[in-house]
Amino acid sequence: MAPRAFVAGCAGTTLTSDEAAFFRDADPLGFILFRRNIGSPDEVRALTASLREAVGRADAPILIDQEGGRVQRMGPPHWPRYPAGRTYGTLAAGDLERQRELVRIGARLIAHDLRAVGITVDCHPVLDVPTEGAHDVIGDRAFARDPILVADLGRAAAEGLLDGGVLPVVKHLPGHGRAQADSHESLPRVSASIEELRSHDFVPFRALADMPAGMSAHVVFEAVDPDRPATTSTVVLSAIVRGEIGFGGLLFTDDLSMKALAGSFRARTEAALAAGCDVALHCNGDVAEARGVAEGAPRLTGPSLDRLDAALARIPSIPTEFDLVDARRGFEAALATAA
Repeated sequence: MAPRAFVAGCAGTTLTSDEAAFFRDADPLGFILFRRNIGSPDEVRALTASLREAVGRADAPILIDQEGGRVQRMGPPHWPRYPAGRTYGTLAAGDLERQRELVRIGARLIAHDLRAVGITVDCHPVLDVPTEGAHDVIGDRAFARDPILVADLGRAAAEGLLDGGVLPVVKHLPGHGRAQADSHESLPRVSASIEELRSHDFVPFRALADMPAGMSAHVVFEAVDPDRPATTSTVVLSAIVRGEIGFGGLLFTDDLSMKALAGSFRARTEAALAAGCDVALHCNGDVAEARGVAEGAPRLTGPSLDRLDAALARIPSIPTEFDLVDARRGFEAALATAA
């Protein structure tokens, strides 16, 4: 039997009995970890094992946001600190092949860190393209303000993750870089014309439309649907994300607990899935909220199940050969040169 179309968080570094019982009964597709869930490597391995045990699926996807910079859930003292996307965009400026190489190596190193503790999905790379005056919620998380460079470096990051046996999730479709508010706190509205969006914001997503998984944006695009954010807009998801951009992968919502969305958690889940998202994402570990998400999430079926199977099939069972010591040494030397 297929799992339910949602991903859940938990509160701490170990599962409570209530969480384990809820996950067993609700049967979410997978789980997502945040900094509150990260202890030592052994503790993270034990947590990922217990999450999978709760749903009885050894291959249940476990997600994390491990971008580098401000958004890095696993960090010192147990894991290296990785640079923000913008750092890659300024390293070796003018030498695109070198930039791609550094991004790919950085992502491959991240994948090694994640696989070692049982994490198989990274919500990365960020393909958003910031514009002048936009809110800093994206800011230096973006590789650059040039959409072509964002696309080039985004593909390098995705390929590095896949080489390391970790599924990349491109975000935030169809673009969060122009938003003038933080969707964690309120609902951003973008007034740009469809022509501006096509020539700028959508460009990296079109270039990476073949990626196995993506994440929606809680952003209203007034030129497409002035009433609903992309996550719950049938028009945006069908005409733009699936249609014009051509994205064919598994589509996760951004976190349903963010303040950009309104209504009960069941209603948010039902609206997002009805609009065309495949999987609802609930991150904060609040079991009471997650119960509402579970109530609104049916078992995966039809095209959504097909997209899930296709995405998971992209994860190699054995990562490509990689000299970890040499790669990390060279990567750190390149970063030190730029510091």
